[in-house]
Amino acid sequence: MKRTRWAVASAIALASMLTACSSGQTDTTAGNGDSKPKSGTIKIAYLQKQGDQQYFVDEGAGAKAKAAELGNVEVSMFDLGTDSDKAINALDQVIAQKFDAIAIVVPDQLIGPQVIDKAKQAAIPLIASDDVIKDAAGAEAPFAGFDGAAMGEKVGTEAGTLFKQSGWSAADTRIISAYKQDLSVCQDRVDAADKAFTAAAGAEVKVIKLGTDNSAVDAQNKTGALITANAGVKHWIVYGCNDENVSGVVTALANAGLGANDVIGVGLGAYLACKDWQAGTATGFKSALFIDGRQVGASAVEALVKKVRDGVELPAKTVANTAIVNKDTWQSAGVKCS
Repeated sequence: MKRTRWAVASAIALASMLTACSSGQTDTTAGNGDSKPKSGTIKIAYLQKQGDQQYFVDEGAGAKAKAAELGNVEVSMFDLGTDSDKAINALDQVIAQKFDAIAIVVPDQLIGPQVIDKAKQAAIPLIASDDVIKDAAGAEAPFAGFDGAAMGEKVGTEAGTLFKQSGWSAADTRIISAYKQDLSVCQDRVDAADKAFTAAAGAEVKVIKLGTDNSAVDAQNKTGALITANAGVKHWIVYGCNDENVSGVVTALANAGLGANDVIGVGLGAYLACKDWQAGTATGFKSALFIDGRQVGASAVEALVKKVRDGVELPAKTVANTAIVNKDTWQSAGVKCS
């Protein structure tokens, strides 16, 4: 009889254990994870594509500054370059090392489902920084960054206004729109810029799409052939996905003999545009949309800490502020030019 009672008790205990284990994750939001509030030091991994670009350097600085402000938070930066395999390997590494939370700027949005699934399986909260990623069902991970369309609209409006003020003819003017063409955030920016330019300029100017890897070197190298193919163009307008693209194109135009007065470059970032303004040199970089990477890094870390420390769900979207600046206003706007 005792043996029977013991067997029944054991069966009940086992059933309770199985029920507890099968409860799984109750949060269906991609990237939120099911980790429980934690006390003590919080370890956050910040994985970035092209981590050597100034914007991402600033983002890392903002993340670490916010960590210091919140206290008992450690942020480790990982530079993924443009390598998706490296991104997955780094993600496996931080999961194995039991980091408490992850922020990631993916080199390629196509790895989004894999990234989200790995973090979810490990019950680690994840936030997508700068570039939106989705899981296999199409649900977006929590996001910290900028509104791509709104950014592009501001850039296009500024470029169109400057064109209208220049008195140039649309017939001998061309727009170079330089960006990484398989990146959705870049597409959002330049599409909005194209529409806003036409509205602000009151004229149709031919747009030449220039595919790049979003680096200044690649943009500069690829602009040479474009200039040769458009030898009759007198004036150029330049915008794109980031400051690197505009800087590369503006440099190539200058090297080809185009004077600063024949180029209207509107950057996106301001961290490269400000270098010409700081030096006081004549430049085709007329203005730029100031985006503060520090603000994005800080926002991502703050949201992750609240999730890990207090159990507060990650916000679906955290959108940072932007502002157009030029050689006269960049310093007062808070642009850090290093």
